[in-house]
Amino acid sequence: MINKVLREDMENIFNRRYEWNKFDGKKVFISGSYGMLASYIVYFLMYLNIEKHVSVQVIAQGRNIDKAKKRFSQYWEHPDFKFINADILEVNKKLPHMDYIVHAAGLANPRYYNTNPVEVIEPNAIGTYQLLKFALQHKAECFLFFSSGDIYGRVDGNEDITEDTLGYMDPLETHSCYGESKRLGETLCSAFYKEYGVRTVIARIGHTYGPTMDVENDPRVFAGFIKNALKNEDIVLYSDGSARRPFCYIADATAAFLLLLLKGNGGAAYNVTNTNQFLSIKELAEIIAEIPREKLKVTFAQRNAADTYLNNSLNQDNKPVEYKLMELGWEHLFEAKQGFERVYRSLKEKD
Repeated sequence: MINKVLREDMENIFNRRYEWNKFDGKKVFISGSYGMLASYIVYFLMYLNIEKHVSVQVIAQGRNIDKAKKRFSQYWEHPDFKFINADILEVNKKLPHMDYIVHAAGLANPRYYNTNPVEVIEPNAIGTYQLLKFALQHKAECFLFFSSGDIYGRVDGNEDITEDTLGYMDPLETHSCYGESKRLGETLCSAFYKEYGVRTVIARIGHTYGPTMDVENDPRVFAGFIKNALKNEDIVLYSDGSARRPFCYIADATAAFLLLLLKGNGGAAYNVTNTNQFLSIKELAEIIAEIPREKLKVTFAQRNAADTYLNNSLNQDNKPVEYKLMELGWEHLFEAKQGFERVYRSLKEKD
């Protein structure tokens, strides 16, 4: 069941007073539905359906029915929720008409960049193409593509990163399997908009965190910090902690995704991030170390040479900015301290 923190987040999103009635009578398809970000969209649309009587149907996709049942057990028998157990490369053969499509499926885990680069590329490139063809065939009202700040490549200097920024990326470098395939996904979205008029909108997602993180398996440092806090273990940094990233709480990000579905300009890309929370890894570690009742220490160590995690050292001083998204009426409401406290509370409630 949805816990107190998640319910508060659903209310927070709803109270932003977007045109939620536009989802009434519509069908929304969400690929990669039980992932950290996409699951919040499912939760909110079902919240609209059940709590606010907006008659929206949710068709969720994934390849692991056990994970889906665990994530969406409270909706499994609901008549307006359906789960399609299929590979994203084949799923369009099983879909009925859809009004909105959210393509969130993909392997965003840096551990796979070294070991499974082909599988990283497939959903971003081939999966995007297949779903765009489906959107065209069924005249979908909007196709939202989950892209990434990785598409900016290496940006020189310390300039802010806007949607017009374009840095260098070596297509043969290992980490590029993710960023280059996201770039291709964006190009496909642009092409389908320009040639066929499919209203495609691109979300360039920054570092986002929330209660739906899989802290046991997510290799990103902020997930590891929360895991440390839950276990009352000191936080260990495997770098000097100077790299800075903008940390966006999932309720803010989900509100952005939904606003883009409703109001995003066709063929456009939008940074989804939190400029105000541009923190160093060390600063974030210190914030999370203060959350448990018994405060944690922050220490430093060398990473194990056998660890396949591929660290992203790009653009440590370049701040992505979300002014374009704000022009649509979006704002971020959560600071990192408040957001990570909410993650901690939510995961503690599950124990």
